[in-house]
Amino acid sequence: MAESAAEAPAESGSSGDSGACLVERGVAPIKPRYLTTKEKFHEFLESGGQEKPSGETEAGNAYGSDLTEPEAKRIRLEDRQPGEGPKEEEAEPDEQPEVQKRARGQNKLRSHMKPTHYDKNRLCPSLVQESAAKCFFGDDCRFLHDVSCYLKTKPADLGPRCVLFETYGRCPYGVTCRFAGAHLGPEGQNLVQETAVQAPPVRNVLDKALQQQLRKRKIHFERAEQALCQLGKGHLSGPTPSATAPKVPGTASAQQQDNSDTKQAPLGPGPGTPPSSPVQTCGPLTDEDIVRLRSCEKKRLDISGKLYLAPLTTCGNLPFRRICKHYGADVTCGEMAVCTNLLQGKMSEWALLKRHQCEDIFGVQLEGPFPDTMTKCAELLNRTIEVDFVDVNVGCPIDLVYKKGGGCALMNRSAKLQQIVRGMNQVLDVPLTVKIRTGIQERVNLAHQLLPDLRDWGAAMVTLHGRSREQRYTRLADWQYIKQCVAAASPMPLFGNGDILSYEDANRAMQTGVAGIMIGRGALLKPWLFTEIKEQRHWDISSSERLDILQDFTHYGLEHWGSDTQGVEKTRRFLLEWLSFLCRYVPVGLLERLPQKINERPPYYLGRDYLETLMASQKAADWIRISEMLLGPVPPNFVFLPKHKANAYK
Repeated sequence: MAESAAEAPAESGSSGDSGACLVERGVAPIKPRYLTTKEKFHEFLESGGQEKPSGETEAGNAYGSDLTEPEAKRIRLEDRQPGEGPKEEEAEPDEQPEVQKRARGQNKLRSHMKPTHYDKNRLCPSLVQESAAKCFFGDDCRFLHDVSCYLKTKPADLGPRCVLFETYGRCPYGVTCRFAGAHLGPEGQNLVQETAVQAPPVRNVLDKALQQQLRKRKIHFERAEQALCQLGKGHLSGPTPSATAPKVPGTASAQQQDNSDTKQAPLGPGPGTPPSSPVQTCGPLTDEDIVRLRSCEKKRLDISGKLYLAPLTTCGNLPFRRICKHYGADVTCGEMAVCTNLLQGKMSEWALLKRHQCEDIFGVQLEGPFPDTMTKCAELLNRTIEVDFVDVNVGCPIDLVYKKGGGCALMNRSAKLQQIVRGMNQVLDVPLTVKIRTGIQERVNLAHQLLPDLRDWGAAMVTLHGRSREQRYTRLADWQYIKQCVAAASPMPLFGNGDILSYEDANRAMQTGVAGIMIGRGALLKPWLFTEIKEQRHWDISSSERLDILQDFTHYGLEHWGSDTQGVEKTRRFLLEWLSFLCRYVPVGLLERLPQKINERPPYYLGRDYLETLMASQKAADWIRISEMLLGPVPPNFVFLPKHKANAYK
């Protein structure tokens, strides 16, 4: 039971007896006939499903014997670079050989720069988009303009079928598509099907004209400045009296000049577009266009009892959210976006705000340590994107955010947090929610003190993660404390978050009185968890069904990131990041007892077929093999190291 498991921390080195099965403590109890050793496990995978006697494994095989360090680190330790000192065999006889230190951590060899190999022999975008106009840069363009020369250096296609061409009847990537053989004519022209279906537009795309204005700092945030002025004077309550929206300086002729850029990346008004949107609209003038909405007239966020997919950094991308929506997620939220990057018009940050048409209840999460930038960013998003709520991140534990005063640090900076919540609430026409943790330190809970204040400051809902910043994942979520916080937050709805991996866990969580539950790591381990909760059953999903889920993810990824070389490799990277979580799932049919606990790491076991065993491997080389089944062979310069720690159970 979860209660008994919560009595002791789930540490990777702990061991103990569990009944007659002698199951190690903190390890998932698997039926004995499926258990195996590490050596036999990797021998089975290397042999392609046919067990080999121990000792036949080749030492040089990347998929063979398990190494104490990843392959890239082993090369680094054995073959030192010039200038790093002599090797042991090259050392002088009188000198003591230098003791080599073990390279620790998962990100020692991760490249932090944008890959440049995509730009080599790259076709000019004017030719890819089949534009009638010539290239703007002319002879100074650094891209190729000879299609025949590009096709000679282009790598072979990854498959005979193009997802974009089969779905929409036209592939916008033309000859650069890695599946171009499916839609190229005999002379290299891009074919179009007669019954072509227009691709549904992805909402919340950054307009080129808006990006230029943000970079030049030409946007004035009058409502935000007025709200900040009131906060500075101590007038912390009441709606903003003026409905004046941020104005962009410029004449009407200047606006007409920007129409060409607007047509390339339209931001058309949707059904939920706020009235202060900069997009020109037609129709009669109503009071809603002039009078600012009061707080009591705001749109209400009624999601009680719904399943909320947590904003997951790196893995919570749009293709993954589409998978979770397919399996029953009710509410989705974009990845954490840094407000200063949004105000600077960075494309990579604005990409986190994109919304698919299947996301009927969608919000974005903002992070920032200062009231001025957070309030201005809230006003900007209120004008330019279509969301149902905006969430404030007060729970991020990473040092990069915490040391700058954001994330969890705001729990100790109540004055700043108050100004952030009140300021954002005054400039938003949609509800404002907050996500917090139990506190900073392990035994010092702060959430019960903050919840009444957040309710009075105007938060429509709060999500509480049942762990402190110091705990990370070293302890189970404290749902008893979440139960106490429900009363402190009343009548404001409180969502609970932490350690939900089965419908039994969800039922116990709902018994604490929370308005709903947020699911994070549980969705990464098994995205069909939402279906299990709604149908109140354990789904013994087969390996082929799980592979179909991964296939859908790759299709969604190619639609989202593109089917050219850069889009394919970006899809592969995010697929591998997700596989580093999926490998921790233990199939229902293999478990000695149900359900699997999120703090129980899987032991080495042989599944019911080869694919099920391959999906249980925790080696990055095996994850790459799975990606090759879906996206073709990896390029020779591809390197993958997971961003998160290899063992998240500690």
